[in-house]
Amino acid sequence: MSTTRRTRRPRKVWWWRWRRNPLRRPVDRLEAWIIVIGWVLALVGALCAARVTADAVADGLAERRARAEPVAAVLVEDAPERPGTEGLTDGSVWAKVRWTESDGDTRTGLAKAQPGRRAGSSVTVWTGGKGEMVAAPPTPSQARFESALLGASAGLLAAGTAVGGARLVRIRLDRRRLRDWEREWSAVGPQWSRRTKG
Repeated sequence: MSTTRRTRRPRKVWWWRWRRNPLRRPVDRLEAWIIVIGWVLALVGALCAARVTADAVADGLAERRARAEPVAAVLVEDAPERPGTEGLTDGSVWAKVRWTESDGDTRTGLAKAQPGRRAGSSVTVWTGGKGEMVAAPPTPSQARFESALLGASAGLLAAGTAVGGARLVRIRLDRRRLRDWEREWSAVGPQWSRRTKG
C-alpha cells in the first residue's frame, strides 16, 4: 500500500525587502521604496483626483442649471403622430415651437413634444442667458450621479497611472539587475567552470 506525501509549498515571506539579509542588495531596498511610494501616490492621487473632478463637474452643472431658464412655449404646428427616424429615445418627437422672451422678442425653434400634440399646445423649453434654446439642465440627483461617476473615473485613472508608473520603474530596475548579474557572471563564471572541471 503506497501513500502519497503532500509536498509543502514554500511559505511566502512578507516584507523580505526590509529584513536584514546578506543576499539583499541596495536595489532591493530601492524597489521596496518604489512600491511603497507608488501605492501611496495611487491612494492619495486617486482621492485628490476624484474629489477635484467631482467638485469641478458639480460646479459646472450647477452653473448650467443657474443659467438655464424654463420658458413656456406653444407648438406652431402639430407634432408628428409617431416617432420617425428623428424620434428620440424617450418616445418624444421634435416639433417647431414659438416663445416670447422677457424683452418681448419672439423666437422659434425645435423642442421635444409628445407625439400627436396639436398646434397651440403649451410646451416648456429651456433658454440660456442670451435667449438661445439650450438642453434641459440635469436635475440635482442627475448632477450628483454624473459628478460621482466622473470623479470615480478620474480617481481610477490617477491610481492606475501611479501604479503603472511604479511598475515601469520596477521593470527598469529588473533590467538593470539582469545587466549587473550578467556582468558579475562574466567575471565569476570562468573561475567557477575551472573548479567544476577539477
